[in-house]
Amino acid sequence: MLDFEGRRYLVTGVLNEDSIAWHTAAALQEAGADVLLTGFGRSRRITEAAAASLPSPPEVLELDVTRPEDFTALAGELEKRWDSLDGVLHAVAAAPQSAISGNFLTTDAESAAFAFHTSAYSLHALATSLAPLLGKGSGSVVGLDFDSSAAWPGYDWMGVSKAALGAVCRYLALYLGPSGIRVNLVAAGPVETVAGRGISTFDRIADRWEAEAPLGWDRADVARLTGPVLFLLSGLSATVTGEIVHADGGMHAVHMGNPRAVPPAAGSTQEAQR
Repeated sequence: MLDFEGRRYLVTGVLNEDSIAWHTAAALQEAGADVLLTGFGRSRRITEAAAASLPSPPEVLELDVTRPEDFTALAGELEKRWDSLDGVLHAVAAAPQSAISGNFLTTDAESAAFAFHTSAYSLHALATSLAPLLGKGSGSVVGLDFDSSAAWPGYDWMGVSKAALGAVCRYLALYLGPSGIRVNLVAAGPVETVAGRGISTFDRIADRWEAEAPLGWDRADVARLTGPVLFLLSGLSATVTGEIVHADGGMHAVHMGNPRAVPPAAGSTQEAQR
């Protein structure tokens, strides 16, 4: 296990024990790190309930990523508690129903902008507001992503926002690199989370992953995704920035899927024997 003894991390996006963010917070604590979470509004109580089930229940700070003043307040609160920050996990994304689940052609500008603001621009706002704390050491910003190299039915403007998230990551890596701050993304395959279930085509996408991913896939195994996140949050990734690490069983690398899942073409065995 990686050693995070004495290191300090902020984890956003914890909603329940099924989230990648919750499992990351748990793994960080088990490795010796100090962790704080964020939540907002009425849903903050849900985050606090999830926090209570962590190995060492952390405090939950207020952060609504659509409110610029919340980032300023968050940075101030963190500075009161810690003189520096070793890393932060950005696990925030949201889109109105009018922007996903097959509504791409009819989505209005306001809904599309909300998806972009919440899911992509918020990475910029989080990283820049915490840069003074992260820049005191070798800080790491990690965001959660989904493969945006192709169009996925039903993912719609969330897919567009994830494509923008990749660009935001690269530009942050460019401009924050001189301060020693790394910025990377983990593109996870489909897992059973609140966010995943918000996509009407989730089961179709997850079925394909489980049938075709070269390494196999289990939509219920959220905990396995913490490994790449921990790597990027650790000093082992000291030379890595602007990167998208795919934790998806290899699906991003193939077009026709796992050969074991594809019936052989007629006559292929005979051809191979000639």
